[in-house]
Amino acid sequence: MPARAEGRVSSWHFAFSPLTGSGETAGIVRQTGASRVARIAGVNLPTNKRVVIALQYIHGIGQTKAGEIMEKLSLPAERRVSQLTDQEVLHIREMIDRDYVVEGDLRREVQLNIKRLMDLGCYRGLRHRRGLPVRGQRTHTNARTRKGPAKAIAGKKK
Repeated sequence: MPARAEGRVSSWHFAFSPLTGSGETAGIVRQTGASRVARIAGVNLPTNKRVVIALQYIHGIGQTKAGEIMEKLSLPAERRVSQLTDQEVLHIREMIDRDYVVEGDLRREVQLNIKRLMDLGCYRGLRHRRGLPVRGQRTHTNARTRKGPAKAIAGKKK
């Protein structure tokens, strides 16, 4: 059933995923007449958020870099993703591709750096290899995120 949103008619439809098989619904997607999803560096930016916040959904872009991008392109801080024109989205996409290392390339670079440390056999590499904290944290207590759930040791009672 169509609903009115800000004077525009929006429609609901089911999104079908090729992974789920023959016509099963993967989820419901809402499309509004004028607002299209901005896709930058392989990430769909949320349409109702401000551009500065939405850019931070891209791996490798934080508050500072998002602010730099907005400043270089002279976009107002209160601009929302749904209000961006196609030309502005294109400018943002080109700037990120040209000036920043993000998403897959950044993840690959970080993994290669960790692999290099492990191959060297340095202290940090050994800590990565053993799955222990790398940056000098204590392990007598805590460090459960890196070490995993506590394992019971037989015969440890006093």
